[in-house]
Amino acid sequence: MRFQNCIFDLYGTLVDIRTDESGSALWASVAERYRERGADYLPEELHGAYLRTVRRMERGMTPLRNDGHEAHPEIRLEYVFQSLFAEKGVNVTLDEAAETGLLFRRLSTEHIRLYDGARELLETLRANGQGVWLLSNAQAVFTRDELSRLGISDLFDGVYLSSDHGVKKPDRRFFDILLRERAIDPKSAVMVGNDGLCDIAGARAAGLHTVYIRSNISPVEPLPEADYVLERMELDRVRAILTGER
Repeated sequence: MRFQNCIFDLYGTLVDIRTDESGSALWASVAERYRERGADYLPEELHGAYLRTVRRMERGMTPLRNDGHEAHPEIRLEYVFQSLFAEKGVNVTLDEAAETGLLFRRLSTEHIRLYDGARELLETLRANGQGVWLLSNAQAVFTRDELSRLGISDLFDGVYLSSDHGVKKPDRRFFDILLRERAIDPKSAVMVGNDGLCDIAGARAAGLHTVYIRSNISPVEPLPEADYVLERMELDRVRAILTGER
């Protein structure tokens, strides 16, 4: 079966990433950025204030997992960084706060790269005239920059990030936003992801076909019930599945 529309998760599906948001050197550098703007924090003080602010903004939201590569996806983290300036009596624009958040992300990222074959997969689907969409539990302030740096921003027909919509996978509402806005028939569409709960269970509830890939950063979980299950990262096989070659 050749799918008319192919919907992808990002981290762990197309992109390999490792982050560490706990390092002392990270918080020393971010604290220096705050001090430059008149917000005087010690590194450990800033780290603690960051965690408290995130918890406050997430209050009432039920977390699924503590995934470092998809942290706090329902809130917009630029508001967290802006609030941290405000705590010290410093007013900054949201754009300025986003720049601080971007510094934080880049310094906390140990590595980021495309999985082998990811670009070729997306390019093949586009060349075939198939719709290519991104649906990711992710922070727009981080992810749009990373898509650009990885050189794949223009390989999607549309990008849907949870922080832009205030809802995350596996909530069916997130899938339905994409399906409704783009007039996609779920019967002719497929979700490709590396998370059995967020990607596969959520997509099945929305009526989508599913392809599960167990990658190096997949959650530790039993293999999910998906139309296709790949027990390791094999994007050439994914390409064959999506294009109807097998």
